[in-house]
Amino acid sequence: MHKFLEATAGQHMTRTVKTVARDTTMRELQKMFDEDDFNYYPVREGEDIVGVVSNFDFLKCFAFNPGRMVPAYDELLSRTVAEVMTPEFIYVDPATKLTRVLQLMVDHRMKSVPVLDAEQRLVGIISRGDIMRTLTERA
Repeated sequence: MHKFLEATAGQHMTRTVKTVARDTTMRELQKMFDEDDFNYYPVREGEDIVGVVSNFDFLKCFAFNPGRMVPAYDELLSRTVAEVMTPEFIYVDPATKLTRVLQLMVDHRMKSVPVLDAEQRLVGIISRGDIMRTLTERA
């Protein structure tokens, strides 16, 4: 267990990360979720990460209440990531201990966390699966 306590996000993160642009449509995002089997993408604008979008954010487009008109399905799928993304998000740096990443995931009910370097550039993503694998390997 001691080996797990010393493990960091940078050691166990996924380094190749797919991102989406702010102008990605819900239709394109839905296709990406289906093809990649991901539940979360960082949103990139140039070299900066300006938010995150999850399959939960996608589904929020379709949540209605009695006081809200239901738009046409095509209209909903034409919306952009910028309209539904979460602009304020939690991230970690590569030196963050996995125990801290795990606590953030539990406290905020997150499945993945972006890993940003000192210049706030995306260098990876750490998921629940990454932590579970590491716990199994190092415990």
